[in-house]
Amino acid sequence: MKIKSIEDIEKIKERHLPLIKQRLGYRNGLGLTQIMVCSGTACSSSESREVRLELEQELERKGLQDRARVFKTGCFGFCQYGPIVMIHPGEIFYCQVRPEDVQELVEKHLVGGQVLERLLYQNDSTKERTPSIEDIHFFKAQRRIVLRNCGVINPEKIGEYIARDGYFALADVLLHKNRDEIIEIIKKSGLRGRGGAGFPTGKKWELAAAQDLRPKYVVCNADEGDPGAFMDRSILEGDPHSILEAMTIAGYCIGANQGYIYVRAEYPIAVERLELAIGQAREAGLLGKGLFGTAFDFDIGFRFGAGAFVCGEETALLHSIIGQRGEPRPRPPYPAQEGLWGKPTLINNVETYANITVILRDGWEWYEGQGTATSKGSKVFSLAGKIHNTGLIEVPMGTSLRTIIFDIGGGIPGGKRFKAVQTGGPSGGCIPSKYLDLPIDYESLKEIGSMMGSGGMIVMDEEDCMVDIARFYLEFSQDESCGRCTPCRVGTKRLLEILIRITEGHGEMEDLEMLEELSYDIRDASLCGLGQSAPNPVLSTLRYFKDEYIAHVRDKHCPAGVCKALLEYTVDEEKCIACGLCARTCAAQAITGAPKQPYRIDPEKCTRCAACVAKCPKKAIQKGIKKDVGNYGKTGIYAGPGGTEDRATL
Repeated sequence: MKIKSIEDIEKIKERHLPLIKQRLGYRNGLGLTQIMVCSGTACSSSESREVRLELEQELERKGLQDRARVFKTGCFGFCQYGPIVMIHPGEIFYCQVRPEDVQELVEKHLVGGQVLERLLYQNDSTKERTPSIEDIHFFKAQRRIVLRNCGVINPEKIGEYIARDGYFALADVLLHKNRDEIIEIIKKSGLRGRGGAGFPTGKKWELAAAQDLRPKYVVCNADEGDPGAFMDRSILEGDPHSILEAMTIAGYCIGANQGYIYVRAEYPIAVERLELAIGQAREAGLLGKGLFGTAFDFDIGFRFGAGAFVCGEETALLHSIIGQRGEPRPRPPYPAQEGLWGKPTLINNVETYANITVILRDGWEWYEGQGTATSKGSKVFSLAGKIHNTGLIEVPMGTSLRTIIFDIGGGIPGGKRFKAVQTGGPSGGCIPSKYLDLPIDYESLKEIGSMMGSGGMIVMDEEDCMVDIARFYLEFSQDESCGRCTPCRVGTKRLLEILIRITEGHGEMEDLEMLEELSYDIRDASLCGLGQSAPNPVLSTLRYFKDEYIAHVRDKHCPAGVCKALLEYTVDEEKCIACGLCARTCAAQAITGAPKQPYRIDPEKCTRCAACVAKCPKKAIQKGIKKDVGNYGKTGIYAGPGGTEDRATL
């Protein structure tokens, strides 16, 4: 059926609405049990597909096909507890469901009408089981705007998206609104780009619309490369039509007839669902020629990224789309003025587009009322690291770090002390505990040396070394540098060399000054955002954890016990029972001993992998400060392999 009017959409909505209403908790007398199985990447990697197939087969074996149906859905966000199965009515939330649990689940819940207690979410502190998703603390402080359809609809069914008011905004725009009116609404909403620095979205659309050149293009940046980030992937997997609708609206507003989604090839589920969604939209007449009977044509194609982090930068992304090497170029001209094939090109990331239809449906006044004075709406974050509840969350702008980490995230496991949180991925900074009550928005994060970025949030505890964390992120940025500009290509390499020297116990106090000076030079002189933000982890850790740098340099000691070159493992002879387990575990053959005699570790052979520590039944192996970390030359450059160059070359 080709959709040509709002009435056509209404008919599709009415057909699918009863299913959606039941999933939202309405008592609509449907007489059908709906079993929603998370089919996002996290749950799929934990056998959710096998769970879904087993559920379908079990329903068939028991003759329950007319009473119950199984549906795919997107990410619920509680990734740590997948695979997740939610059953309606009742919104019963089952966690970590395995294929072998299916028979008991169907027998008890569907046949017996009872909740299967052992698969319910269990609170770590109270040990209480919670049956309904509404009562799980992880979800209570969240406010889903972008993720409104994830976990609610089947992302592979266009009808279910329409039942959630999908494509109504596009119909209204094409049939009743003009371009300038829509751009003004986006500007008034206060929406800012969710992929990095937070440039006002409406202004970007306005700039692209003002260009006289034709053709124009619309691009969706789905090249999500931050370690630990999976926000855009989850949106594409759980709600792909929201991106297609928003891109089509953007095309109408700026006068473009072609869009491209630049997506990582490492996202097979997202790619599969996008391809399916595009095919469905074309078949329904929502992409292609003469949309809604108007003269407006718009279609969307794919371009696949090969995993280069720098291609998240918009000018590098444009080069990659047209088949060139993914390198950034100086700006201006901006892509909105000169982009794909030299033509005006509008670029927004996935999460930015996912806000568009909400603003147009609920009004800019409503959206402008969410968040803070300068950061409107909500923000999706991926929580990872040393935290109880890892997964995907969405909170209003202005929510404090404390709420995110200790309320939604459940705090730090093992009773350990919170130390820092890295926001903004490799381009962001490490935020210490004194800023836990800081409201999260663009300006606040920038003021303390971090950034919003795409929304990755990695939590660290007392056992993390901040010097090593800075080294890790800088190593990533240096490896991902395209090499086009000298400050980034050479500067990050020099920074990394200094950090490696420090973590290996060969640093000097003057290295700390060099780190800071070089970081500012790289930040101020690099061509693109990758180089300009690469020093952020170094600068933020120097700012808030300088005592750890001093300990590494002056005392040759890693306070967190992470930097291997500064550690030495020894055997406490009074505790050792000469069982030999440590020696059998040691791959380096660094541990020797005789029957009934305490074992010893050869520090020259020891690789400090700590496998022996984990294996020792009496905790007899102790970690201490290494007494001799080697010679250190006068220039401050470690006189070892690859470390003989003169400091003057820096």
